[in-house]
Amino acid sequence: MRRSERVIGTVVGSAVGDALGAPFEFGERGVFRARFPDGVATMCGGGGWDPGEATDDTQMAVLVGESLLERGGLDPADIFARFQRWAAGDPKDIGLQTEDVLTNGEPWDLAAALHFQVTGRAAGNGSLMRASTSAVRFAGTGRDATMAAARRIAALTHGDRAAWEGTAVFHELVRVALDGADPLAAIPSALAQVDPAHRTRWATVLAPEWHPDDATEFNGAVWPCLGSALWALRTTATFEGCLGAAIDLGGDTDTVAAVAGALAGAVYGAGAIPERWTGLLHVPLPGYPGRVLRLAELTSLAKALAA
Repeated sequence: MRRSERVIGTVVGSAVGDALGAPFEFGERGVFRARFPDGVATMCGGGGWDPGEATDDTQMAVLVGESLLERGGLDPADIFARFQRWAAGDPKDIGLQTEDVLTNGEPWDLAAALHFQVTGRAAGNGSLMRASTSAVRFAGTGRDATMAAARRIAALTHGDRAAWEGTAVFHELVRVALDGADPLAAIPSALAQVDPAHRTRWATVLAPEWHPDDATEFNGAVWPCLGSALWALRTTATFEGCLGAAIDLGGDTDTVAAVAGALAGAVYGAGAIPERWTGLLHVPLPGYPGRVLRLAELTSLAKALAA
C-alpha cells in the first residue's frame, strides 16, 4: 500500500469516525449494533447532526492542519487564535473545558495552565480528538519530534500532562502505522517515552489485556478514550469493524470513533473506507462563514500535510 493511501486514511478515517459516531453520543452500549443489525452501517444523522456531518473533533483538526500549512510549521499562538475564532462562531458542540480555555480572556500560553490550576481537572479527550492532522504532519520528523509536537499542541487547551502524553502516544502510533508497521506492536516503545509520572497509568489502559469494561472513568477522559480506540483496532480486522466496535461502546462515541478511525485509516488505508460514508461526509467550520470541507478537501489537506 502506498504511504499516501495511509495518510489520506488517517485524516479521512478520523473524520468519518467522528461523523458516524456523532448521532450516538452519550448513548448506551449496543445501540449502534441494534440500529444496524445487518452490520451495514450508514451515515444516519441524529442528535442534532445531519447525516455525515462532522463535529468539533474534525473541525479543530482541520484548523490545526491549516495552521501548520499556512504558517510553515508549528505556531501555537496561531492555532490558539484559530480555535478562538471557531469558538466565537457558535459551534454546535464544544467541550466545556475547551470553551472555558478559549474564552477566559487569558493569553494562549497561560489559558490552559490557569484553567487546570483553578479546576484541577483537564484530562479530557479534547486534545486527542483533533490530532489526526498534526500526527500526519509530524510523522516524518521521527518519534521524539512528533511526540514533542503533540504535547505542545495538546497543552494549548489541556493543562493536565496526562492529556499531553496520550496525544503524544497517538502521534507516535500513527507515525508507525504510516510507515507500514504495526502500531499495536509499537505501544511499549511509545510508553517508554511517556513522562514517568504518567507512564504506569497509560501502560494500564494500553495493555493488550485491557478492556473498556476496565475503565475507571467515562470515555470522555483521555485514558479510556485512547484505550478503547486501540481495543477496537486490536479486536477487529477491518476499518468498518473497528469503527463499529468503537461506537458500540456508547458514551463519547464521536471522539472514540474519531481516534479509532484515524488509527484504522492509517493501518488499512483510504481504500478501506466505504463510499457510503465518505459520500456524505462534510465538515462545516463555524467562525469561517461558508466554509464546508468534503472528501476532496480533506484528501488535499492530508496530502499537503504529508508533503
